[in-house]
Amino acid sequence: MEAGDSNPVALSLYMVKALNKIGICYCHMVEPRMKMVIEKYSGGYGREDGIKVVSDNHADLISYGRWFLASPNLSKRFELNAPPNKYDRNTFYTSDPDIGYVDYPFLE
Repeated sequence: MEAGDSNPVALSLYMVKALNKIGICYCHMVEPRMKMVIEKYSGGYGREDGIKVVSDNHADLISYGRWFLASPNLSKRFELNAPPNKYDRNTFYTSDPDIGYVDYPFLE
């Protein structure tokens, strides 16, 4: 099911303020993934984009789903400004114990 709103910013702020009134301390929001001219990260964020969004106080943290699954030490890669591993969607959430999460290389 897809949903939209004529004023998503106002709706989001209203919802977050309403949640604050009842003591909710975490609200996970996902921006839509769109096909872009260049490959973008989860929700459209790369390393630099995520740093900017957090430093501009638009978010407290950023999710890097696919890149995190494919790069066991993604935080170290970001720290060193090293590229993440290329991911293979066919290995996501598989029950095979020899492929997927366990076979992506660590940064040397």
